[in-house]
This record gives sequence, C-alpha cells and structure tokens, in this order.
Amino acid sequence: MKLIFLGPPGAGKGTQAVKIAARFGIAHISTGDMLRAEMREGTELGKAAKGLIDRGELVPDDVILGMVKNRIQQDDCKNGFLFDGFPRTIAQAEALEAISAIDHVINIDVPVETLIRRISGRRMCSACGAGYHVSTYAEPNCTCGAALYQRDDDKEETVRNRLVVYERSTKPLIDYYQKKGLLHTVNGNADIDTVDAEIRAVISK
Repeated sequence: MKLIFLGPPGAGKGTQAVKIAARFGIAHISTGDMLRAEMREGTELGKAAKGLIDRGELVPDDVILGMVKNRIQQDDCKNGFLFDGFPRTIAQAEALEAISAIDHVINIDVPVETLIRRISGRRMCSACGAGYHVSTYAEPNCTCGAALYQRDDDKEETVRNRLVVYERSTKPLIDYYQKKGLLHTVNGNADIDTVDAEIRAVISK
C-alpha cells in the first residue's frame, strides 16, 4: 500500500500518518522530520533548509526528491509507505510518478483559523523535546522542569506565510490527484479517532 497525505500545516497529517502506518505495517515517511534531522546534525543541507523553513518557504524540489528516492529504497518500505508532507508541488508529484505508483491520496481539510490556532499554540521543551499546546497546558516549563519555547516556524506570522505558500504551491495537487481518481478528502476538523476511522474506511475499500 502506497499512500500520500495532503493538507495544510497543522491539519494533523503527522498524527494520522503514525496511526495508519502502524496499523497497516507500512513506513511513515515525513520529509519534515527528515529535514529536521539534517538540521539537528548541522549538515550543509540542514543549514540551507533551516533558513528556508524559518521563513515559511519551501525547500527546493531536487533536494527533497533526492532524500525521498533514497528513503523508499530502504527495507522498511518493501510493504509500502505513507508520505506525510510530500509531494508539495506538481513537479514533485510528476517526479514521484516516475519512481513509484500511488494507491490513495488523502486530503485532510481544516479551516484556516483553526490551523493558525493549532500551530501557533504549540510549545516545545528545550531539554527533552516534549510537545505541548497552550490550550491544554499553560505552564511555562515542561514537566521535566526545563523551559518551553515556540519554534520559529510555529509563530503566527510564519504560519500565515506557510499557509499562503501552501495555497500557491500545494493546493494545485488536490486538482492534480482528483483528475487521476486517487483523491479522497476527509474532514480534519473532527476528533483524532473520527478522522482516523474516515481514513481507514477510504483506504480499505
């Protein structure tokens, strides 16, 4: 099974991807996580990507495609994989077609103001990396005692820019996959289990 999860930043793609990948025994591939690993390690790619991501801009196609091609050749992708955050442009989608067929494309739809609340309310622990949201945890420090902080790409101005970039670059993918008969849109404004059930119903047909 080979899946793509589409949707704007904050739509819950990562949360749903983890659940679906575990249930069906396929690899969860997050290009965002791959880039963040490069940034943590301080590689040349990581340094270049950080500047772009902090401004809410997209990393160039050739960089992403190189990472993706290497990733899907690994052993854990033999039973299939789920892309979370890729492709982001028509050019990436066309390049992916040359590498691998796709079974289903899930578009997780969420209202813009909900997305801004979700993302700008995120907080991360500076020591252990635990994640929180101001709507459910208002303390300034993590349970481990270290200070919480807001990632640069979670700040409201950057979030709004990310959504503009998404509308311009990624939303055309919805039409692209619709025309290919692969697209299924689900309501991402529901609770996590309801969204999960809707996705499972789609891909189990």
